[in-house]
Amino acid sequence: MIKKILVALDLDSDTDIATQYAIQLAKQSDAKLTGLAVVDTKKIELSSRGGGIGSFYFAEKLRENLTAETRDKARGLIKVFEEKVDKHDVNHIELVEEGVPFERIVEDMKYHDLLIVGNDAHFFYGHPKEHTETLSGIFKRSIGPSLVVAKQFRTVKRVLFATDGNNPAARAIRRFIHMAPFGTDIEIHVLHVHKKEDADAELILQMNRAYLNEHGYNPQMIKMVDTNPGKCVIDQSISLDVDLIVCGGTAHTGIRGTRFGQSTSYMVEHTTVPLFMDH
Repeated sequence: MIKKILVALDLDSDTDIATQYAIQLAKQSDAKLTGLAVVDTKKIELSSRGGGIGSFYFAEKLRENLTAETRDKARGLIKVFEEKVDKHDVNHIELVEEGVPFERIVEDMKYHDLLIVGNDAHFFYGHPKEHTETLSGIFKRSIGPSLVVAKQFRTVKRVLFATDGNNPAARAIRRFIHMAPFGTDIEIHVLHVHKKEDADAELILQMNRAYLNEHGYNPQMIKMVDTNPGKCVIDQSISLDVDLIVCGGTAHTGIRGTRFGQSTSYMVEHTTVPLFMDH
């Protein structure tokens, strides 16, 4: 059951698509939407630091200007979101918060059922094209599932469940079945992909089939061996013309910050349909 949906608003083109999915799910589930824009005060501080004592005044002025500019853009995102949602008679609230974006989003996700976010989100409104690690940070630390949307909106009727037998994939499938965000009248394909021949592959597919049968689904099962599982999932999603991919994922924190695992990163960057993800 979905009753509260958090929509992370950014200047990227995916935010409009995220809002469309949020409205659809809210109307279908009678859920409440929260539109969230975050002023990245940490990034602003780092971007405005001066080189010495003499430059402190100018750095402070730059910080003030960046903060004011970013707040204006955040309020603009909120206004656009509010206007779109109002047209569909959906219950909603809007929030502008300040801090580190992934920390604010992770905190708010403690009180929401689902996060909807674009796959090209940066959350640095002052420099919207600058690379950030916000999305991987959210994914690693959030306690709930995420719907990561791409560049187009599609009515979800055909779904690909990607599994490797590990916990993140099993958790994502179970969450999707329990939530039924797009209803139960869907066609399901289950893809088990592994890097080398796996004696347990057939058993994993049988267990997934039995689980889905108990929930009233009759899935189509696929088993593949591929050295690049992420690419295999995307290729199959295109071949099967699915509208959504349900998958687990990984993210790791190291010296260079938080990064998606290799397969997860490939799927997020190359998908043309939404990813329903858990970890």
